[in-house]
Amino acid sequence: MVVKFERPRSFKEGRGYTKQDWDEVSDNPPVTEETLRKAKPFTEAFPELTEEIRRNLGGRPKSENPKLAVSIRLDRDVVEAFKADGEGWQSRINEALRKAAGL
Repeated sequence: MVVKFERPRSFKEGRGYTKQDWDEVSDNPPVTEETLRKAKPFTEAFPELTEEIRRNLGGRPKSENPKLAVSIRLDRDVVEAFKADGEGWQSRINEALRKAAGL
């Protein structure tokens, strides 16, 4: 289904864009049924760019020894004591547990 949208022919204040915005795009041709039929999905129109974007999604590199997310209940004062020393409190708890387990 194609939604019909009548493009305003002149700038009208207060529609979410400025006069400068209007002037920068005012020479764009109207979108017609023909141009919509010819339109391609981004992945088909720009396959190399699509691959580059997918490769660069970010995140850190995969760890050889990934951590396991668990839910554990600890006393409030224990958590507050670790948090009081700043960032890295979860890693410090992990290290304390490793020592307690003899690892």
